[in-house]
This record gives sequence, C-alpha cells and structure tokens, in this order.
Amino acid sequence: MTAISYHDTVKDCTDPVYWGDGPFSRHGWFELLEKAGHLPFLAMVRDDEDTLLLPLEREDDTLAPLTNWYVFTWSPIGEIRLIAPLVQDLVGRADRFAFRKLPEEDGVTKLLAEAFADAGWFTDLRRDDVNHILPLAGRNYDEYLASRPGPLRSTIKRKAARLDVTVCDRFNAEDWAAYEVIYSASWKPHEGDPALLRAFAIMESDAGRYRFAIARHEGRPVAAQFWTVDGGTAYIHKLAHRRDADSLSPGTVLTAALMKQVIDLDAVEMVDFGTGDDAYKRDWMEQTRTRWSLTCVNPRAPRNWPRIAKARAAKLVYGTRDG
Repeated sequence: MTAISYHDTVKDCTDPVYWGDGPFSRHGWFELLEKAGHLPFLAMVRDDEDTLLLPLEREDDTLAPLTNWYVFTWSPIGEIRLIAPLVQDLVGRADRFAFRKLPEEDGVTKLLAEAFADAGWFTDLRRDDVNHILPLAGRNYDEYLASRPGPLRSTIKRKAARLDVTVCDRFNAEDWAAYEVIYSASWKPHEGDPALLRAFAIMESDAGRYRFAIARHEGRPVAAQFWTVDGGTAYIHKLAHRRDADSLSPGTVLTAALMKQVIDLDAVEMVDFGTGDDAYKRDWMEQTRTRWSLTCVNPRAPRNWPRIAKARAAKLVYGTRDG
C-alpha cells in the first residue's frame, strides 16, 4: 500500500526520515533554498517500510529540481524502488520535467528515465557535467602527494614558505568577510547568492562539518577556500584567490593545506571537487563521474511537440557527428 502526497513548503516535512545525508540532501539545505525565494514542490511516496522524496520546484510550465548553482548533484531522497509509482502519479502534475545534475553511480537516473518512458512520455537523456573525485583508498597525505604531478609538488614546496596559512573548523565572520573581498578580486564570476552561501557555511559550522582556510601574504589575505567534511567525504565548495597574487600560487598552497587536513586529521575516504571540468582539478583528482540531464515531456501536450522535434533533431545531429 503506497501513499502519495505533495507539499509546497519544507516545513511540512521536518521528520528526518524524509531527508538524506550529505550537504545537499538535508532538510536544512532545502530550508535555506526556500528562505532564499525558491518555491518548493515536494513529491512524496510512502509505503509500509520506506519513503521517497523528490524535492522539486516549478519553473514556468516545468517541474525541475529544487536546487541552485552551489549544488554538486541532485537526486531523489530515499528508497529509489518507489520511483515508478510516484512518477505514475506525478505525470499528472506538469507537462514537462527537467532534471539536472543527476548522478550516474546509484542507478537513479536510469530508473527515472524508465519510469517516465513507461508512462508514455518522451525522454531525452544527455551528459550535463563532470564531477571530479579523489578516492583515497587508505592513503595518507604524503602517499597521496607523492602521486601528484611533479610541477604541482614543486609549486607547493616553493611557494608554501611565502604564505601564512590558517585552517579552522569554526565559522569566523572576519575571515568570511576576507573571503568575500578575495572573491570579488578573483577571476571568478559574480557570486550567485552570497547571503545563502554564508548561511550555509554557518549551518555547516554549527554541525561541526566546516573547514575553512585562508592564506595571507605580508598580512594581506590573498586566498580563501571553504570545504566541508561530511560522512567520510570532503566537499570542496568554494575557492578563490586575488588575481594580483597569482605569482604566489596561493590557491595551490591552500588546497594542499586542506588536503592534508581532511586526509590525515579528518580521515576522509573521498574528496569531491564538485562539477566543472576545469583543467586544474585533474592535478588533484583521479576519477570523474558524469552528471546527467533528463528532460521528460508529455507527447500528448501540443506545446511539447516543438520541444520533441528539436530534441530528436539534436540527437540525429549529435549521432552523426559521433559516428
């Protein structure tokens, strides 16, 4: 016996049984999104043993993941065997679903695509992004560092002495303000929602998961990084350095300092560098995972016909190029 319900606020779903582990699947994270102006559409299915929650939001005529640009991945939360009955009911709530940053490693992407296809919907699955990760496999920091490219190891050795590095595990308003100044002077694009990021950092600090490092040169902050340690994984959320400090390689020195912290002191099993196929990530990470986008549209809705035609044409073009 299954029961399906829908909710327009995370306040309806405060029981921990509905939520998962990790930085982007806890109730607190979605509460931050709602406070930031997102409008949740939470789809839930329960049976006698398990629950499954799809945190969604409405974007015009589309239901999409309740997420934002800070998130590494998005996935249904709970028992994925319940995807099929939930989707059978969910297809009556919108004519289009657009999932992004779906993982490849737990089978959920395949199950979602199959559930919508079984409901008679057109599905379009594509590569969305790349997630760089580092499985430690029991190595300590020195063993890990010895496997890094020679130029990277040389840079760390030459530049570290020129910088004063501080690593902390508690949020400090002064250090965070220094990070925001550094970010504004970096090569990074405009920060999406600095207030939400700060609130997230404070939340993670209160939970004991916060790791932050700042590098100073002659007393001036020149680089900062924000990580979290969560369930055996270190997540690299934000990193920035001043453009006028490029010659000091402060980002490299800070990453090395935090790597030593999370590997030798926090004893993590994995480091997750988030999404984006930036070249510098390959110096630190050893494996990649694909993040997928899945668009599902109701072929019986006339407004979807141009979308389906466009998607089929794109598949034909891409297929020809690949061949």
